[in-house]
Amino acid sequence: MNLGMNIAGTMVRGKIEIKKIENVTSRQVTFSKRRSGLFKKAHELSVLCDAQVAAIVFSQSGRLHEYSSSQMEKIIDRYGKFSNAFYVAERPQVERYLQELKMEIDRMVKKIDLLEVHHRKLLGQGLDSCSVTELQEIDTQIEKSLRIVRSRKAELYADQLKKLKEKERELLNERKRLLEEQNRERLMRPVVPATLQICDKGNTEGGHRTKHSSEVETDLFIGLPVTRL
Repeated sequence: MNLGMNIAGTMVRGKIEIKKIENVTSRQVTFSKRRSGLFKKAHELSVLCDAQVAAIVFSQSGRLHEYSSSQMEKIIDRYGKFSNAFYVAERPQVERYLQELKMEIDRMVKKIDLLEVHHRKLLGQGLDSCSVTELQEIDTQIEKSLRIVRSRKAELYADQLKKLKEKERELLNERKRLLEEQNRERLMRPVVPATLQICDKGNTEGGHRTKHSSEVETDLFIGLPVTRL
C-alpha cells in the first residue's frame, strides 16, 4: 500500500501502478482484499439501487468465487435470454454482411482467373482458342510493353553513360593536376650553370698510356670552356 501525508498531517492512500504483482504472496493478499472489496461494492449497488447484481471471479489457481444479490442461476438464466435475443436481432445484419463478403470473394477469384489466363497468353501459351482479333490485341499490347521496356533501357544506358563521362572528366582533371604538380617540382629544382671539365693530364704515346696514365688530374672550371694550347 502506498501511503502519504496530506496538509493536515493524516495518512492518505497514494496511487498504485496497475500491473501484475510479481511476488506470489503479495499477489494472493491483494487478490483476497480486492475480491472482498468488489463483492462489497456489488452488494452496495444491489441494495442502494435495487439492482440484480452477480459477480463471478476465478482465481489464478482456478478456484471459483462468486456473489449474487439473488439466486445466481436466475441471474445467469436472465442473462442468457437477453444475450440470445440480442444476437438474434443482430443476426440478419451479420448474415447480410457475410453474404456480401462471399460475393466479393467470388468476384475477386474470377478476376484473378482472367488475369492468369491473360498472362499465359502474353507468354505465348493457350493461343489455340484465340481469335484473330484477340491475337491482334495481344500483339498490340506486347508491342506497347516492348516500347516501354526499351524506353526504360535507354534511360538506364543514358544514365550510365553520363556517370562514365563524369568519371572520365574526374580522371582528366586528376591527370592535369598531377602534371601541374610535376612541372612545379621541376621548376623548383636548382639549376647549375657551371661546366664541369675533366682534363686528363696523363702523357699518352702512340695511343697507349704510359706508366703514369693511371694518374689523372681533374680541374673544375666555372664559366665558359677555355681552349688549352
